Amino acid sequence: MSQAIEARFAVVRGDFRLEFDVALPGRGVTALFGPSGCGKTSCLRAMAGLDRAAGGYFAVGNEVWQDDARRHFVPTHRRSLGYVFQEAHLFPHLSVRENLEFGRRRRRGGDSRFDPAEVVTLLGLESLLERGPEGLSGGERQRVAIARALAASPRLLLMDEPLSALDLRRKQEILPYLERLHDSLSIPVIYVSHSPDEVARLADHLVLLDGGRVVASGPVQETLARVDLPPIFADDAGVVIETVHQAVEADHLSRLGFADGSLCVGQRPEPLGSRLRCRIHARDVSLALHKPAASSITNILAGQVSAVEASDRPGQVLVQVRVGETPILARITERSRRELAIAPGLAVWVQIKAVALLA
Repeated sequence: MSQAIEARFAVVRGDFRLEFDVALPGRGVTALFGPSGCGKTSCLRAMAGLDRAAGGYFAVGNEVWQDDARRHFVPTHRRSLGYVFQEAHLFPHLSVRENLEFGRRRRRGGDSRFDPAEVVTLLGLESLLERGPEGLSGGERQRVAIARALAASPRLLLMDEPLSALDLRRKQEILPYLERLHDSLSIPVIYVSHSPDEVARLADHLVLLDGGRVVASGPVQETLARVDLPPIFADDAGVVIETVHQAVEADHLSRLGFADGSLCVGQRPEPLGSRLRCRIHARDVSLALHKPAASSITNILAGQVSAVEASDRPGQVLVQVRVGETPILARITERSRRELAIAPGLAVWVQIKAVALLA
């Protein structure tokens, strides 16, 4: 993993203290995830230079934007970044095209990382270019705000809960466009969210924040599969698996392959060979010592227990099982753990009752 971003910040605000020291990949989407008030937006504002964290250090590749040890600080307007807020903040007196042109004029020197026409197409804005912001839906306004940020050809894109002001319908409208950007952008994106579904759907790398501290950081598949996270994260425990649509089978089912096996789900409309991201909740997984001879559950995989941890819920435990190298979580009762003698190294059969398709 290319560790192209280095960030070290300490922010003190009243009784709140943020301590942030991470190295992040130089491509893909890094999600800063955690409950309200944990410091996500403070991190983003420090990265943007909107707030100066005393003693801070921030570098994107070979560009150092803050190094207080050397008394070096690049102001926000000189940083090659795009920032998308919770609200779109479009200029109401300008058309969509003119809002995008404003972003293009913010390009620094000869920077040209994006083809403006390609960004317009990726975000589905072709038919909106001559309209004013007042005639757009919330989802359309956010798409324009993202395109305007990219029009400046930034080295880094910061997104502060860009879907939080939208209702469920508008969120579902814009998420496919964000996924298309995820597949196309060559720059890193730092994406702040408190929505587990958004993180599972969009993120490649995950930083978990709680009470102003980084409690975990790593690839999204491995980080979500940990059993030692604080209760606030364990409550919605589950894993993300990248799959490929391999085959359409009888009875309106599709076969999705991943590195260490395959899953059967309801028939998918995507072409064979399409990449699909799945989420498997720990509550939808059960374990058996012997392969069931007859079961209504179609996804039964051989695995080995790799970790066991007490759950946030009394009488329950989280079990991490490796199917090959792929981690899967199961939430079972303490009684089941005791009666089945579940412990690291034990061979088990993983029964997956439901698979949520995220993309």
